[in-house]
Amino acid sequence: MKKKAIYLTQEGYDRMKEELESLRKRLMYDIAERIKEARELGDLSENSEYDEAKNEQGRIDSRIKQLEEILNNAEVIEDDGDMSTVKLGHIVELQNMETGEKSEYRIVNAQEANIFEGKISADSPIGKGILAHKVDEVVRVKTPSGWAKYKILTIGR
Repeated sequence: MKKKAIYLTQEGYDRMKEELESLRKRLMYDIAERIKEARELGDLSENSEYDEAKNEQGRIDSRIKQLEEILNNAEVIEDDGDMSTVKLGHIVELQNMETGEKSEYRIVNAQEANIFEGKISADSPIGKGILAHKVDEVVRVKTPSGWAKYKILTIGR
């Protein structure tokens, strides 16, 4: 049974691949060295350095498995040049119709979302609300703080 594809931007795919390589190196060298040093300190039953290193090893190993799963099922979004409607990977400028406030977001998969970088998930309330809509359309979106209306000002790359 084939798993569901995870759509990523090229930037997101490259960033995750880089993180995976970095974590593998860290797991192989840094954590292994910390565990070895902690073992040399003696009694493992009361050795907090050993416990901490083993816990860190577990966290890193878990993240490695998660990244491998994502990358194994990843499909990089191909830019077809069509800017007529909002799609995954597009940068969209929105205007809140109540406040007049403008904001710009890149629509990405949940694995790439980072509000501090202006990247919102296509699964978020705003992401879902604007997907497949066109410039100058006003969309009504149910957000955690209630209903809001957004006008799509621009769609770009």
